[in-house]
Amino acid sequence: MTQPARFELFSFWRTSATYRVRVAFNLKGVRREERNVNLDAGEQRSEAFLKINPLGAIPALIDREGGQAALPLTQSLAILEFLDESYPSPALLPADPHGRARVRSIAAMCVADTHPLITPRIKKYLTTEAHFDDAAWRAWQIHWFTTGLQAVEQRLAHDSATGRYCHGDSVTMADICLASIIVVMRVFKIEVPAIPTVDRIMAACEKLDAFAQAAPARQSGAPQS
Repeated sequence: MTQPARFELFSFWRTSATYRVRVAFNLKGVRREERNVNLDAGEQRSEAFLKINPLGAIPALIDREGGQAALPLTQSLAILEFLDESYPSPALLPADPHGRARVRSIAAMCVADTHPLITPRIKKYLTTEAHFDDAAWRAWQIHWFTTGLQAVEQRLAHDSATGRYCHGDSVTMADICLASIIVVMRVFKIEVPAIPTVDRIMAACEKLDAFAQAAPARQSGAPQS
């Protein structure tokens, strides 16, 4: 009889942040059980889920072996670091301080400076309070995807620490975060020009099963093409 997985992951098929956590679980070879929270139906604002994450954001992670005092973990970067500390191999951060800072910096460019601007709660505010129509919202998405990814491209293309992946020749947290922006951009059918280094690194990541298995289209609840 299969034992329950240690971790319970509250997720949604298309979210960039959930994708990041899925990739990390896959790279570490750690099982999790996913609980779908339908963002389109507003389930993230339900009383039950707000007790797990008062922000009403995905993902959230419960460690069933954490004891009664263990609280749900939220914020994808915090969850990535928790997984990396709990399961050190393969490492998602370099061993040296400068390398770790560089990887965290690239990751933050994606998940702190770019991703927050295209989340559902931003769309809700802009469409209800700022009266954005569909065309204005799409222009907003294109602008911020382009701004963010072209900045990352300049960082990667002109830095000798860039290798097969964002930092050398091993997958790090930076690659996971960069790929998470690309996959959700594809969901919205948006393309950003003039990012050859980003495109090359994404292609290398997608050759790895850990990334391929985390693709939004392969998740429960994804629309059938």
